[in-house]
Amino acid sequence: MAPATPPQTLAPPRPPPPAQPTAPEGHRDAVVWLAVSADGHQIMSASTDRMIKLWDIDGKRLIRDLGVHKDMARSALFMPDGRSALTAGDDGEIVLRQLSDGTVLHVFSSGANGGVRQLKISPDGKLAVSGHDTGSVVVWDLQKGTVLHVLPGHDWSVSSVAISPDGARALTGSIDGELKLWDILAGKQLRSWHGHDRGAYGAVFLADGHHAVTGSGDYTIKLWDLDTFKEVRRFDGHSGTVYALALSAEGKRLGSASLDGTARIWNMDTGAEIAEFDPGTGPIYSVAFAADGTLLTGGIDRTIRNWPAAGGEGTVLFAGAPQ
Repeated sequence: MAPATPPQTLAPPRPPPPAQPTAPEGHRDAVVWLAVSADGHQIMSASTDRMIKLWDIDGKRLIRDLGVHKDMARSALFMPDGRSALTAGDDGEIVLRQLSDGTVLHVFSSGANGGVRQLKISPDGKLAVSGHDTGSVVVWDLQKGTVLHVLPGHDWSVSSVAISPDGARALTGSIDGELKLWDILAGKQLRSWHGHDRGAYGAVFLADGHHAVTGSGDYTIKLWDLDTFKEVRRFDGHSGTVYALALSAEGKRLGSASLDGTARIWNMDTGAEIAEFDPGTGPIYSVAFAADGTLLTGGIDRTIRNWPAAGGEGTVLFAGAPQ
């Protein structure tokens, strides 16, 4: 039975941030999503300013404003074809856009399922899974442009979605800490368990398809065995909600972003912390690994930063717009 009210997670108070560089083409509000293209040359970002932006990593420049949502943008994903992107937000729309000029190719409307809090694409690009503020999980057939399944499984807003490497299963988490594993082809729930004491965020499958990692409002990161549904390992260190996770290309390192204002890199095999980064600018909401193994972060300060893989001082890759 669900609690009367969902748990609330607040970031600890912090001193005023130092003055930051600004750029007119930068985001005007928090950067809540980062994705790196398959060739490693581009970053896509989503923000509470409703904008989706496409950046050139090598040239350190804005390529274009890719599009805008009617409400807060939450997700921006490169399609496997390398020519298009799928973006989503609180307006309940999932938009297929052409990368070359931002042309809208298709709009998937969530309807009564509400705002899209999380979105993931299957590795073959045929399916997408969206998690909604109503608790619904929707499986989309991207080729036909239709809904494959609506899975009304969660009692609270969905806060994380991951799709298995074989594209057959999805892991979802909600703001009450409940985790669910789905057969997305059959539209069937395989398992539900209480994984965290507070909201579950940033779910990521490991390459073997039998393990996944989740972050949480209980400040922990947990590695799960999806055959036994037991906790295998815990990554402790954050003092605020672990809001986003990213796995390195070789699968040996885990990146985390937290409302405690830090980002960290962890050893997946041991659970040990490799590096901690603290820009001193408040909550960090998004994290991704660049092609060279460095860590990218975005947060409340509107900037996108790059951090060395072994630890040390980061650099502002793309500054936020003047306020």
